[in-house]
Amino acid sequence: MISFLELRHILETSFLPTCCVCDVDVNQTLTVRLINPTTHQVELTVTGIDAQSLTSSRAMARLVMEIKEEARLQASLPVKRYQRKIT
Repeated sequence: MISFLELRHILETSFLPTCCVCDVDVNQTLTVRLINPTTHQVELTVTGIDAQSLTSSRAMARLVMEIKEEARLQASLPVKRYQRKIT
């Protein structure tokens, strides 16, 4: 398995220029927050991501694509802050 530090770096750089903050809790689940670099407001929070399932570059790429799609859909909603749990 990839280290959490490396996983965090890969995910956080995947969303540039949007600021991305990844946190791993004691249950080895990830929380990803996308933050607008201009306003510094959280635009999207995704919780409950199973870090153990991210064992390949394909799994990480799929997760990044899902989060980017969520962010794109969220941007079209009238309420800017959005939270979704991926199971």
